[in-house]
Amino acid sequence: MTVIALLSVAPVIEDSMAGEVAKAVDALDDHDVRYETNPMGTVIEAADIDTLLAAVGDAHKAVDGDRVSTVLKIDHKRDTDQAAAEKVEAVESELGRPAKTEE
Repeated sequence: MTVIALLSVAPVIEDSMAGEVAKAVDALDDHDVRYETNPMGTVIEAADIDTLLAAVGDAHKAVDGDRVSTVLKIDHKRDTDQAAAEKVEAVESELGRPAKTEE
């Protein structure tokens, strides 16, 4: 069944982390997952938990540094399939509008 996760991987440094975060995101391309990066992390969708955890492990390993911080939140619906976009659509349906503000 569908596994959705929010992943944040970053080196513990004072300078820009963008280059190292890009390495973590790039590592996801080696796996059969869908993902979307946002300012606070990356939402990943996989068909099963093993695929998700392998992708997360490689993303973590891709970041260089003496210290790397990884935060992972998993939503594993074991009885149904639900895409991340469907979760957003459900909230937007309740709101009656897009779940974002205009710039």
